[in-house]
Amino acid sequence: MSARLPLLLRGLRRPGRPPGPPLRPPTPARASGGGGGGCGGGEGLLGQRRLRDAQVGSSRGQGSRAPPVRGSIVREVIQNSKEVLSLLQEKNPTFKPVLAIIQAGDDNMMQEINQNLAEEAGLNITHICLPPDSSEDEIIDEILKINEDTRVHGLALQISESSFSNKVLNALKPEKDVDGVTDINLGRLVRGDAHECYVSPVARAVIELLEKSGVNLDGKKILIIGAHGSLEAALQCLFQRRGSMTMTSQWKTPHLQSKLLESDIVVLGSPKPEEIPLSWIQPGTTVLNCSHDFLSGKLGCGSLGVHFNGLIAEDDVSLLAAALRIQNMVSSGRRWLREQQHARWRLHCLKLQPLSPVPSDLEISRAQTPKAVDVLAKEIGLLADEIEIYGKSKAKVRLSLLERLKDQADGKYVLVAGITPTPLGEGKSTVTVGLVQALTAHLNINSFACLRQPSQGPTFGVKGGAAGGGYAQVIPMEEALYNRLVPSVNGVREFSSIQLARLKKLGINKTDPSALTEEEVSKFARLNIDPSTITWQRVLDTNDRFLRKMTIGQAPTEKGYSRQAQFDIAVASEIMAVLALTDSLADMKERLGRMVVASDKDGQPVTAEDLGVTGALTVLMKDAIKPNLMQTLEGTPVFVHAGPFANIAHGNSSVLADKIALKLVGQEGFVVTEAGFGADIGMEKFFNIKCRASGLVPNAVVLVATVRALKMHGGGPSVTAGVPLKREYTEENIQLVADGCCNLQKQIQIAQLFGVPVIVALNVFKTDTRAEIDLVCELAKRAGAFDAVPCYHWSIGGKGTVELARAVREAASKGSRFRFLYDVQLPIVEKIRTIAQAVYGAKDIELSPEAQSKIDRYTQQGFGNLPICMAKTHLSLSHQPDKKGVPRDFILPISDVRASIGAGFIYPLVGTMSTMPGLPTRPCFYDIDLDTETEQVKGLF
Repeated sequence: MSARLPLLLRGLRRPGRPPGPPLRPPTPARASGGGGGGCGGGEGLLGQRRLRDAQVGSSRGQGSRAPPVRGSIVREVIQNSKEVLSLLQEKNPTFKPVLAIIQAGDDNMMQEINQNLAEEAGLNITHICLPPDSSEDEIIDEILKINEDTRVHGLALQISESSFSNKVLNALKPEKDVDGVTDINLGRLVRGDAHECYVSPVARAVIELLEKSGVNLDGKKILIIGAHGSLEAALQCLFQRRGSMTMTSQWKTPHLQSKLLESDIVVLGSPKPEEIPLSWIQPGTTVLNCSHDFLSGKLGCGSLGVHFNGLIAEDDVSLLAAALRIQNMVSSGRRWLREQQHARWRLHCLKLQPLSPVPSDLEISRAQTPKAVDVLAKEIGLLADEIEIYGKSKAKVRLSLLERLKDQADGKYVLVAGITPTPLGEGKSTVTVGLVQALTAHLNINSFACLRQPSQGPTFGVKGGAAGGGYAQVIPMEEALYNRLVPSVNGVREFSSIQLARLKKLGINKTDPSALTEEEVSKFARLNIDPSTITWQRVLDTNDRFLRKMTIGQAPTEKGYSRQAQFDIAVASEIMAVLALTDSLADMKERLGRMVVASDKDGQPVTAEDLGVTGALTVLMKDAIKPNLMQTLEGTPVFVHAGPFANIAHGNSSVLADKIALKLVGQEGFVVTEAGFGADIGMEKFFNIKCRASGLVPNAVVLVATVRALKMHGGGPSVTAGVPLKREYTEENIQLVADGCCNLQKQIQIAQLFGVPVIVALNVFKTDTRAEIDLVCELAKRAGAFDAVPCYHWSIGGKGTVELARAVREAASKGSRFRFLYDVQLPIVEKIRTIAQAVYGAKDIELSPEAQSKIDRYTQQGFGNLPICMAKTHLSLSHQPDKKGVPRDFILPISDVRASIGAGFIYPLVGTMSTMPGLPTRPCFYDIDLDTETEQVKGLF
């Protein structure tokens, strides 16, 4: 090889840097296969082998140097790339593009060139070394791995010419194809969209060298000999764009001599065969050697051996091509960064064809064909390795996304709450879905809905699914128990990691099981639980009133350790609350370990960590923590994740779903999430519990109301599930509506306690009249609502909620003055009283002896500084479901108090509130069936 390359490389090195071996990428990421005869054991970002230093020889004397023009072109390209990358890194300091090169063969001449140019420009480079005889499938396997590796921004192939099949080349992702060899990049070049594609660095090098050498290409006759595939196509296209007359030929083409004699410029795409004499080339012809061996790493084929008027040898082309590849890499990194930043989604929304009368929810759902979930994921900016697909329309989203988008500004955060509902529900979930459909499908604003997962309890029991909708230990003797807890395995006894954690908690700083004293063995082996203090309940995700109280431990094997216990519905479980409030896998594990299941006989808390189940619980929950990506009827994205009830838990979807969605929508986008039941229940807990845990600040509240519920609060007849509505609800009655708006006004005031603007969304039913609708909107505005808007999303989709979307956008732009209702450092009783008086309107609270005892115990155990999660009926502002409107001067009875220490709150039970619902006389499951031929579910909604 000519001496020009090492001389130019030395000239490109930073001042003061001694020449040395190629740059080693600092961070190993994935080992790649390779065997005997490969390109040396490299250690790169994707592999951990040591690269063999490229031995670059020199055939010229000490005074030799590269031609100044050609050397300056390379320096100019690299300097430009370096400057662009520096500008990108000013805003993204940790960003450093990575180029991966798959090399099959043992000729490493290009490695030093690539490494040094990459180092000078400021990017990382790595080689994946494969054996020379690697099959097409083996090469493709490596390509596919790198395609999905988000740490790699560009991919190039250094393989033999025989391996450059269409199948191999088109396996590359076009966005990582920095050599411009895929059909998609070539097609864009041919169409004239060069700014949207990567152009072959070799073809660009040919053009650059000619033009920088002063050659005017307009009207010149160009002969391209021995080039194939992408290189041939790219050269033809670039020459023709500059007005050249281009011919292509292979070495064995008839009449080659005459074509050579006619040509002004000859481009050699492969080495010249010995049988083709140099005399065929007309003296004065400009000749460029851009042998395809640039891609295989073989630069030792030599020059033509004769000086024509403008001979530009292959080492000139190869070096500049390597520099232009680096330039393409920087462009790839810039595009990648741009994609990570906020951009308006190119979302393909699905068209709705509303019918009248409106069919059932199930019929509407079946009439719409959803997008494939991987398509939706790509549209909203998720990478392929950030989703785990379940079937065709659901996917789990990995939490690694939060790290990738950690510097992305959050979007606007909107909560949908409601007035005190009827037993039928007033449509908060449908408003949530309708609002995001309006924002995204009709106003072209990035938006995400975050909903809770439906529970089987209400789905099979009373209403819709809200998706638009312990421990009793038999204690043997301490030593025998200790020997079973820490058994000898192959003659060795050792504590597990979770047992070591328990020893540390007990203040025992020993790691040798045989070193514990008798007293320490007793403390370690016995939890010494007081059965009367066990608070951990078994759970079931269906309603069953007979499980509200039962006796367990009656089998003879339980040796008399029977006690009264109960089941809770699954969505009241503390684990569900932990899932909804956690912000990482590590945080979830810590929270699970902190869960208190009982107290010991000394009054100290016994936790899940003490039971030794933390690790096992985390394993069970490791997939559940990933939010579920789904879509609305109009193809806009939805996260459905976690499902705590609002009347017996905190009633909000997961913090993680909200945080991921806020990153994905970008600074100008919206995330709309829903809180269960009325604003006095779900919204209060959203602000005081969820926002405390997440650190997120809401921008607006949408308060859902219906004429039906307002009539009920105005003195209308009772509303019962499964019973036809009385005529007061189906005919116009202005007085009932006016009287019932007191509940709407109270809920607006509750929202204003937190300093967040309120927009009232009136969910319109077909029986509502214009006078009733106008009255509600007018009274809502008088009560302090930012705006009040009638919504028709149930009948016509997002189009019917566009005005609400506009109102939400305007309100969110005004900024909120969000504040919490109480200081968590207040005593537990004072926090309960604050909620009862400021939110519910109670005169005071009354604690049962059991509740007072629990409060005293939790305070003594150090849990007094947690927020409060009231378990109260959702059917009234008071504790009595039949008290509608705005009850006043009532005393709120607190019958019991429990502690969810892992989730991070104390929850008082108000009145006769149960954590296991019962079924109505006519449950919904009467209507649910399966068509055994079509396998379609009937009667679910």
